[in-house]
Amino acid sequence: MKIDNLVLIAGGLATRLKPVTESIPKSMMEVNGKPFISHQLELLKKRGIKRVIICAGYLGDQIEIFVKDGKQFGIEIVYSFDSDKLLGTGGAIKKALAKTENVFFVMYGDSYLNTDFKNINEYFLEKNSLGLMTVFRNESKWDKSNIELMNGKIINYDKKNLNAKMKFIDYGLGILNKEAFDDFKDKEVFDLEEVYKNLLKKDNLEAFEVKDRFYEIGSFTGLDETIKYFTMSND
Repeated sequence: MKIDNLVLIAGGLATRLKPVTESIPKSMMEVNGKPFISHQLELLKKRGIKRVIICAGYLGDQIEIFVKDGKQFGIEIVYSFDSDKLLGTGGAIKKALAKTENVFFVMYGDSYLNTDFKNINEYFLEKNSLGLMTVFRNESKWDKSNIELMNGKIINYDKKNLNAKMKFIDYGLGILNKEAFDDFKDKEVFDLEEVYKNLLKKDNLEAFEVKDRFYEIGSFTGLDETIKYFTMSND
């Protein structure tokens, strides 16, 4: 089975990028001559993704006006908007479930992840789990590491309570089965981190180690590095 649906979480307030993001959403920030989301969708097309469900919130209408139905990128695009309040990354995905296939990739709207989706897809299908998290040996180089990995298994994942044993980081690309949200039926606002932790507690979360470093525009430092990456790629 080829997983070709992806949920793109692009509804956050992007507080670390203010004042720039007071008037535009993070996804629409210009990176090397075009909105960042253009780079993402072009990459996803190359990686075999056929349909993207954009979870939009803060200033999300700007994303819809630019991306439209995705024809210009060769991908079908549909939208799932947060209500009057932000639902958190987990709540936003839960609201979008009616528009996804049973199993789907999930990625953050500020990440550029030039890695092999096919291998990740195949690895997930070999297992019998409800979720997969890609991990990267970061050793707090580009961001704070938040995962303990032992023999290919996640034994601790926590974004708040960090420790010296955490050498890996959540790379930003995952695969989820809709059933991963069964325990959240009565919850409206929550983060994806809670979903992963719940799966981990039930021994229902696989780890796939990615060797290619991630790029992100969630901070000005990350934005500068991403711009340099695209500048070098175009040379």
